[in-house]
Amino acid sequence: MRIIGGDARGRRLFIPGKSAVRPTADSIKEAFFNIIGIVDGKTFLDLFAGTGSMGLEALSRGALKAVFVENNRALIDAIGRNIETCGFGGKGEILASDFIKAIQRLVKRSETFDLLFADPPYERGIVSLTLEHLRNGSLMEKDGLLAVQHSVREAAAVDESGQFVLTDQRQYGDTILSFFKKRD
Repeated sequence: MRIIGGDARGRRLFIPGKSAVRPTADSIKEAFFNIIGIVDGKTFLDLFAGTGSMGLEALSRGALKAVFVENNRALIDAIGRNIETCGFGGKGEILASDFIKAIQRLVKRSETFDLLFADPPYERGIVSLTLEHLRNGSLMEKDGLLAVQHSVREAAAVDESGQFVLTDQRQYGDTILSFFKKRD
């Protein structure tokens, strides 16, 4: 796995051995960044960060900062190592926590993000749980975007709270990217 665009293009990312992580494929990562366009000067939240490849890609492409949320100790260490390898020490923050506690912590700090990316474990019902915990939209800037990567075997990512509007869905093999904006 590597960074595919921007200042750190070509840098290889560390993946810990014996890790059950399912990294986002380069083709999906490239499609995601082509869809969202320019990330220069934006803030990025990487939920279920794994090795941090999505947040690191955003930083490489000019994001102002990225917050990585991960609860697996080996992956947390890998994110830290990858941040340093890419030279983004001052721009990346790791929250070593489950996503629910991390969301609560970020809300308490009044943090907001232009881009939120969530890649929860596939087929465990966590997609809808993630949307539920993001439901008030307080972490998202007014014109922000939430993208959820999920399995085609999961029900389409639907926000039952009605706070988000599904604006786009793209399928790549077994994976779907669902894009949401805040409801006006």
